[in-house]
Amino acid sequence: MKTSRVLLAATSAGFVAVLSMHAVGPSGRRSIASPTTSTTSPSTSPTTPTTFTNAARSAVGASEQFGYGTISVKVTVQGTHITAVSVANLQVLESFSQSLASQAVPLLTSEALAAQSASIQGVSGASYTSAGFAQSLQSALSQLGI
Repeated sequence: MKTSRVLLAATSAGFVAVLSMHAVGPSGRRSIASPTTSTTSPSTSPTTPTTFTNAARSAVGASEQFGYGTISVKVTVQGTHITAVSVANLQVLESFSQSLASQAVPLLTSEALAAQSASIQGVSGASYTSAGFAQSLQSALSQLGI
């Protein structure tokens, strides 16, 4: 009896800890959590102020490894407005992952355009692909100073 109470208390504490770790973005939607491993190095903020022009600029984010392959995202901006997002490179380990990515990428692209940032909602069933997409997108935006 004593063991079951301890087990119940530990399970409840763990459940509360897991729930408290979910990040919520400024819009109130859950954003994608970054995995602990990444192929990008930490970025530093620029020391000089960045001036944005109306000229279109593009950058390709770092190739991010996700559970079933590698993805890199290309983003085009005009000033600070994201005008286009596409996949620059996608390499998957199996045909199922290719099929899943082909369904998830258009949804992730529209999320990024709507959010105007890398704080996007993941696609259910494509968590690893979503996280890799968001990390590469953030890398590209950082390169552009956004």
